[in-house]
Amino acid sequence: MALSHLKSSSSGSNFLKPLATAFSLRRPISTSTDPLTIETSIPFTTHRCDPPSRTVDTSPQELLSFFRDMATMRRMEIAADSLYKAKLIRGFCHLYDGQEAVAVGMEAAITKQDSIITAYRDHCTFLGRGGTLLEIFSELMGRQGGCSSGKGGSMHFYKKNSGFYGGHGIVGAQVPLGCGLAFAHKYNKDDAVAFALYGDGAANQGQLFEALNISALWDLPIILVCENNHYGMGTAEWRAAKSPAYYKRGDYVPGLKVDGMDAFAVKQACKFAKEHALKSGPIILEMDTYRYHGHSMSDPGSTYRTRDEISGVRQERDPIERIRKLIVTHDLATEKELKDIEKEVRKQVDEAIAQAKESPMPEPSELFTNVYAKGMGVEAFGADRKEVRAVLP
Repeated sequence: MALSHLKSSSSGSNFLKPLATAFSLRRPISTSTDPLTIETSIPFTTHRCDPPSRTVDTSPQELLSFFRDMATMRRMEIAADSLYKAKLIRGFCHLYDGQEAVAVGMEAAITKQDSIITAYRDHCTFLGRGGTLLEIFSELMGRQGGCSSGKGGSMHFYKKNSGFYGGHGIVGAQVPLGCGLAFAHKYNKDDAVAFALYGDGAANQGQLFEALNISALWDLPIILVCENNHYGMGTAEWRAAKSPAYYKRGDYVPGLKVDGMDAFAVKQACKFAKEHALKSGPIILEMDTYRYHGHSMSDPGSTYRTRDEISGVRQERDPIERIRKLIVTHDLATEKELKDIEKEVRKQVDEAIAQAKESPMPEPSELFTNVYAKGMGVEAFGADRKEVRAVLP
């Protein structure tokens, strides 16, 4: 059931560094901040608001950073696929390849003072927030060096010091938490906003509407971002939603539909949404995007959609290829130089995996940490008596 509208050599330690500092390009043009003007691929579609301009300000430096950041995300997810099949990653694993423009474009429009919270497809969002490849692969393989000390795995990445409040495994449950983050921003008067990301499958959750209602009553600086990849697990959006126009779902809340395969459209939309949220409260962004893998590694992704559909999106809308064409068109780098960047990316991913494999597994005692606040919950005692006693405040 095709969706017709979708057819529209670096040092060995570099992989330890955050994404934005992991590369050094040889051409002087790569560091240029001279202004460039890019037009978004298609117009924005709006609900109860005027659209932002399709003209986006950028620079050669930003264009090249978009390319290498998305190339890193793509290679990282492909490597995760191989590690899962080799049984080095266990449990759930949801990959993001195809959707990289959302993570990269959003990050370009905001600061680390702004908060992001998302669902379980969270690897690339963590990388964009300043996480490292080593932290990612260590966490995926359940090692101590992971961002959650190997205890969270694929669905529970976290980086509070960069405003990333995690991947969450319960469908839609991150949205009320994101509204709580927005409440904190407003209470603290820090001129920051919260982005709560969810998929089209979660868009029908009742808790989303409850959280949106109170956020609108209180004018909270929250941006609800529906990453519409058109399939909730194996169910096409038209089978699950009477109205798949998710940007209109807020009714009384403004909305914007965005080409989520265009990093510059995402950047412009997120900048617009942040300004709106700080001034007037909630807004919904629907990112029209697509995942190349199945819902998770247990889903081949080809039983409920055709291979032609997937290859058609790759050929016509791939977010990395769009940036590649812009770079070559503006004579910022040659095809060979871009391929060299991709080779560097592959090397750094491979090096990060090798080092992550050397990271030890968590100690068994770690199973009991970070469960209850100190002095609360339950406490085991008298091992020979096999008793547990409730500890009351």
